[in-house]
Amino acid sequence: MRRVIFNQKGGVGKSTITCNLAAINAVEGKKTLVIDLDIQGNSTQYLLGKKVTDSDKTIAHFFKDCLSLSLFGGGNTTGLENIIHETPFPNLYVIPSHPDLEPLQARLESRMKTLKLREALEKLTGFDTIYLDTPPVLNFYSHSALIAAEKCLIPFDCDSFSREALYTLMQTITEVKADHNQGLEIEGIIVNQYQKQANLPQQLVEALIAEGLPVLGAMISPSVKVRESHSASQPLVHYVPNHKLTNEYRALYAEIHGS
Repeated sequence: MRRVIFNQKGGVGKSTITCNLAAINAVEGKKTLVIDLDIQGNSTQYLLGKKVTDSDKTIAHFFKDCLSLSLFGGGNTTGLENIIHETPFPNLYVIPSHPDLEPLQARLESRMKTLKLREALEKLTGFDTIYLDTPPVLNFYSHSALIAAEKCLIPFDCDSFSREALYTLMQTITEVKADHNQGLEIEGIIVNQYQKQANLPQQLVEALIAEGLPVLGAMISPSVKVRESHSASQPLVHYVPNHKLTNEYRALYAEIHGS
């Protein structure tokens, strides 16, 4: 299963959601891979405790190789399996991001390489679930991830600007599905930073549900434990396994997986 976590609005918790769902998946005994396509590299640092400085061991190297094809069949020999890093957590692996993604983007777009990630993932074996973390914009990398994924999760934080951005996002996913990935399915909208005692979050969520949008029932509360777990480079299921927030992520994971 390949899942993309995507929203064109920044600051909605994409990397946090990606890494924590992936970590729970790994704890459940499933071999899990996170691919960090965001130039900021937040998922990379969250899972490895550092940025990866050697671009030959990151997703940037894969995309560089996509540009090195020759008329005689050379190039593109890297393969995703050669840039996978073990994390400190059993069953959890990551393909890191790297700043070299930024200068590569225009060349990749001009040479129409948006299918390369899907082709590579279809050849990659040994993983039960692959999570794709994306930049907070519809660019080459997020477009490639949407084309490569089977399911899409949409983080939503409870403010009116996020609601407006959500409609644009849903239209974007519909277009990608129609044009490039007929099998892409919106798995649900994840309500993040939800304060159930506040009126505005309640009103916004109720409005989305009334409009028939696929809002997931398990919602994620704000907590300082998120920042602490970032600093410790430990997903919540490892950092505070019995905390309320960790249990909310477990409930979200169970809802997504129908268990």
